[in-house]
Formats: sequence, structure tokens, C-alpha cells
Amino acid sequence: MAADSNIDGIIMQMVMDRWQKTAMVLAKTEDALRKAGEQVSWDDIAERLEALDARGDIESQGDLTLWRNSEVRLPQVKAEER
Repeated sequence: MAADSNIDGIIMQMVMDRWQKTAMVLAKTEDALRKAGEQVSWDDIAERLEALDARGDIESQGDLTLWRNSEVRLPQVKAEER
């Protein structure tokens, strides 16, 4: 399995400064990891997404465990720094 830091790095590449469905970020992250030769489940990616949200690296709205009914984005301060 990929290290948490590898998963986090790919997630951060997929999250944008506009709201996106959590399921879309999970799918894009899993695809990028698979192309890099890593086999990681959506559950593992979702766990890292929740950790990034708790740390303030991303923002979320809705219940992150409901992947199709929640959304994530970069915090607006971070988006302005890019």
C-alpha cells in the first residue's frame, strides 16, 4: 500500500479551489495512484481525505463519508496563495 504521504500528495493535486464531489476526487486519486503502480482502496483514500480536512489542508461541506453527497476544495486562503 502507498504511504499516507504519497496518498496525501496525490489528493492535494486533485483538489481544486472550487467545490468538487468527494467521489470525483476519490476516483481521480485512485486512478493516478494506480497509474503510478499503487493499489489503494477508495476507503483508504477517503480516510486520508478526512485527515487532510481535519488538519485544515482542505475544506469540506457535507458528510465526507457520503462520497456523492459531500464536496471538497482547497481552503480559500491557500487557493489565493497559488
